[in-house]
Amino acid sequence: MEQESKVKNSGGRVALVEPRQQVVLVFQGGGALGSFQAGVYQAMHEAGIEPDWIVGTSIGAINASLIAGNAPEERVEKLKEFWERVTQRSMFDEIGLWPQLSRSTKYFSALWEGVPGFFKPNPVAYQHPHYKLGPEGAAYYSVKELRKTLTELVDFGRINKDGPRLTVGAAQVKSSKMRYFDSREMPVAIEHVLASGALPPAFPAVRIEGELYWDGGILSNTPTEVIFEDNPRRNALIFAVHLWNPDGAEPETIWEVLHRHKDIQYSSRVANHIVRQKQTHRLRHVIKQLAAYLPEDIRKNPEVRELESWGCTTQMHIVRLLAPMLANDDHTKDADFSASGIRQRWQAGYENTMKAIEHAPWQAECDPLEGVILHEPPYTLSSEGDSIESVVSETAHSTHLSAAE
Repeated sequence: MEQESKVKNSGGRVALVEPRQQVVLVFQGGGALGSFQAGVYQAMHEAGIEPDWIVGTSIGAINASLIAGNAPEERVEKLKEFWERVTQRSMFDEIGLWPQLSRSTKYFSALWEGVPGFFKPNPVAYQHPHYKLGPEGAAYYSVKELRKTLTELVDFGRINKDGPRLTVGAAQVKSSKMRYFDSREMPVAIEHVLASGALPPAFPAVRIEGELYWDGGILSNTPTEVIFEDNPRRNALIFAVHLWNPDGAEPETIWEVLHRHKDIQYSSRVANHIVRQKQTHRLRHVIKQLAAYLPEDIRKNPEVRELESWGCTTQMHIVRLLAPMLANDDHTKDADFSASGIRQRWQAGYENTMKAIEHAPWQAECDPLEGVILHEPPYTLSSEGDSIESVVSETAHSTHLSAAE
């Protein structure tokens, strides 16, 4: 029987997503790099694929709240308004001259003046490193402007009533444990989103239920584990949006060392997670199949039923979308709130996602024993600094990581 369609894209081509398959978006933290995530969502929206669940940390939590906290027809415009508000402008950026000078100027401007609609310097923090500012004030910047921006652009009532499920991660300061605030389990408020983005020492910790929290990215910048550990398990099509490149050249200068270090520090550990999850889910599938061979009277035994409950037949398809490097990228790229930087990354997210949707690798046949399938189409960036082009070859492939890796 032909598979039932859940969505259609704007061109009328059927994009097959099984009705029983939830669509999940996973957003990393990465400051200004988060405009790539906005482009990813725009492409999904235009293709008619709306998320059932959004998981994010830091800027990923902010973008996730903008999506979950608005009606589908308003989400792209709210994302555009947010990124317009936090854009830094200069004459160098507008006329396209001296891009490296423009980026350096923007970086030091952000350090000394902050970013409009986002954060401003906290002058008291610069007086002395041992000056007591209090647990909720010990930071170089204030995010009062971000609170105002999100209050105006996000309807948290919708998140907790009509919106897709929203999960944001934050790190508990005292215990160094990750905590996920999940709209399925509790009301998610602006404090939870601010806590998820409270990267120290730049931004102040946020107190929730008597405990202080920092940016979830310092413990898990790509929170895919929350999906794998969800109960009950469900079939899923997961768009994992990565902002930091796990692969890179050997650095030869201090500037290159700073860049490579930050990429490694915040890049996704999804490949390692996938290997473990593939092993685990394959065993779950094996348990379920073995149980089917047992006589019915034995399967009714409570102890056997308990053992069988560890099995399942769910499948999770993970589509990995990696933000490309722009010309002149360096360790300051996450503070590049320039109009050109935001525009290029947004466009890259849009084009890469459109290509992934066009190829729809999750529709291909796969081993029924495989519970987790990773799809990695190759994306490339053109050599022109102001031109982003994502190229997916006609032989775009899905990478099925084996348990032996």
